Amino acid sequence: RDTAIGAVAVAAGLCQRVRAGLIERGRGDGTGVVAKADQSPVTVADFGSQAVICRTLEASFPGDPVIGEEDSAELRRPDAADLLKKVVGFVREVSKGVAIPVDAGAVRGWIDRGGARSYHERFWTLDPIDGTKGFLRGEQYAVALALIEAGRPVVAALACPNLPPTAGAGEADPSSAGAIFFAVRGEGAWVLPTGNDLDPRKAARITVGSSDDPALGRFCESVESGHSAHGDSARIAEALGIVAPPVRLDSQAKYAVVARGEADIYLRMPTKKDYREAIWDHAAGALIVSEAGGIVSDIDGRPLDFTRGPRLEANRGVVVANPRWHSRVIAAIARLGLASA
Repeated sequence: RDTAIGAVAVAAGLCQRVRAGLIERGRGDGTGVVAKADQSPVTVADFGSQAVICRTLEASFPGDPVIGEEDSAELRRPDAADLLKKVVGFVREVSKGVAIPVDAGAVRGWIDRGGARSYHERFWTLDPIDGTKGFLRGEQYAVALALIEAGRPVVAALACPNLPPTAGAGEADPSSAGAIFFAVRGEGAWVLPTGNDLDPRKAARITVGSSDDPALGRFCESVESGHSAHGDSARIAEALGIVAPPVRLDSQAKYAVVARGEADIYLRMPTKKDYREAIWDHAAGALIVSEAGGIVSDIDGRPLDFTRGPRLEANRGVVVANPRWHSRVIAAIARLGLASA
């Protein structure tokens, strides 16, 4: 727990430094925005975040595999020298007190430590920036880390640098404190403000909401329509009698707002029949919501299966809700013919 909290805190600090540079200089000056084969943007912050987290895990748990989102292939290209230099520079900035030299080889090696792709009885899964487009827009993003044992998340840390640590506070100013949500299986879900004092004993406990009134029902979904079928979500909301428009935000920050009762439901409806979610997009948030008293399943009501490698191959879509809403959401999905075949 403490290692995970410390790792995502350092990574979030690196991401905010990169973001400040993007604000000051703009995106068009080579600050490090590239495109992967799937056309999602990757930034200096993605690479730097994965490097510092994998370095921490290597030092604390050298035998643990890590299934992370990124690899250093882009940084090994002959034309990527400037990009690599920026990544190394930001990793070095947040590495004061680290005895290991921070150079190009070390940084690439730390990034590639997240390259495991097969299931193990114990492993970590990492999304160094969940919601990269939100990061680029200056909106919500998260650094998500979870430890999986015997196919179940048992430790989770979720840094949300632009989400206020207190519910209902609205959007955070980029210079103000964000929030780190964390959970250990069987010990509840908690939140700390980002900053220098990350003592878990000072964390505030969080719980999901208890309302089941459709007039008060609130649900959230992805900003990007390519990530979740917004039309299906609208039909489900109508079937449930929910009239409030959805709150759309990037990343596993959606899990955080459900976990602390600011939303009742998070829907991730499949956009393609054969699409399967990545485990790093859900493991940390799923444990935090579960420990806050909520229920996380696929659209058929089955638990998420983290035993199939990088993808949730046995599941379609994700439904996150407080206990009063979850069974009703699953029933509405089935009634509308949106469940798996």
